[in-house]
Amino acid sequence: MGKCRSRGLCAGAIWVDLAPMSEPAIETTGTVIERKGEILYRVRLLNGKVVLGHLSKPLTDEKAEFSEGDPVILEMTPFDFDQGRIVSGPA
Repeated sequence: MGKCRSRGLCAGAIWVDLAPMSEPAIETTGTVIERKGEILYRVRLLNGKVVLGHLSKPLTDEKAEFSEGDPVILEMTPFDFDQGRIVSGPA
């Protein structure tokens, strides 16, 4: 039985390489309908769905704030359509 190294997971002497999920982010637009916290907002997407949006790290560092009715751009993963990262605000 061989030792497992940091290269990947192993079961006994069998190596299993884990590839990172490489699905690209989905970019969409929405409108802020409610502020839930310092970096958390409720956003209505163009299709009418309401999701939670949190500020991206650069917007958090800039201490960006959005008001009700502000348009925002969100990045969402293909794995979770209930929340997204706010990457940009009104132009």
